[in-house]
Amino acid sequence: MRFLPTGEQSEFARTLHGLLAASQVPAAVRAWGAGDHGPGLALWSRLAGTGLFALAADEAHGDLGGLGPLPVELALGFVELGRAGVPGPVVETAAAAVLLSELARPGEEGDAGHAGYEGLVKRFLPGLVAGEALATLTLPGGGPYALDADAATYCFTVSAAGELRLAPGPGEPLESTDPARRLSRPPADGELLAAGPRVLAAARTALVWARLLTAAQCLGVGEALLASTVAYVKQRTQFAAPIGSFQAVKHRLADTLLALEFARPLVWAAALGLAPWEVAAAKLAAGGAAYGAAMTALQLHGAVGYTEELDLSLWLRKARPLRDAWGSPPACRAAVLQER
Repeated sequence: MRFLPTGEQSEFARTLHGLLAASQVPAAVRAWGAGDHGPGLALWSRLAGTGLFALAADEAHGDLGGLGPLPVELALGFVELGRAGVPGPVVETAAAAVLLSELARPGEEGDAGHAGYEGLVKRFLPGLVAGEALATLTLPGGGPYALDADAATYCFTVSAAGELRLAPGPGEPLESTDPARRLSRPPADGELLAAGPRVLAAARTALVWARLLTAAQCLGVGEALLASTVAYVKQRTQFAAPIGSFQAVKHRLADTLLALEFARPLVWAAALGLAPWEVAAAKLAAGGAAYGAAMTALQLHGAVGYTEELDLSLWLRKARPLRDAWGSPPACRAAVLQER
């Protein structure tokens, strides 16, 4: 059994890393937080050009751009998105593509129920895959708030009763720890797209994917915070020595690295199996590691770590919201314990 990414998977991750490194992402994040979505949408289009969002759409819809589902490749890509701090509803757009693909997936032999959903797939999926449309959504068990509904082309909601609706607007905005993560509670009404047990089943699958991709994002955010902190402690001096040479600092950084490295195989295992409890465990570990990396970065940067002018703040503000998004630590613990 192979436990490392293939050469093709690694090359895909390197491609995304290079694209993001050349894209002035911090400036796009600041503009997004200020309500200017232009730079972020331009970056979104370049990401879609790599086939990133097509990996979430079933290849059965290849005529519409689907290449997947490929959860391992997508998780690798979302680590890079987290490392770069990419703004926007990236997880939600991928989860919406999964939701639509699942609705139209044939079931048991003779099951023709999926045929009625082909129209929905043809209506929404091509734009999501091509990067021409952004989607946000709320799902049962995923929290009541939609991310960046003001910037999204589509805002989908799935109720506990199994009603899939297209919300008519972004709804009432709410304050967020991260200005670049704009939350709102979408209206309960809107165009009814589908309803029934198939919708609930598709929503459960989409929730698993949303948790997985958020865990991958957390891993990337934690790695970026650790790298920035290591670079800083090598430059900052006290008592005529870099603070990175102090034993207490080394121990704190080592603990942060260990947490990230222990979370990494959980994320890959979850991507391979997609078992809900494994995904919950990965989300719990990666979210905790990212939040721990943020606390380490804040402490070791000292007072300068609190300044908005420092790019570090863009990742510091993402760590806790991502830890809690699509499954808070208590919810993920409950999912693991319920299975085990």
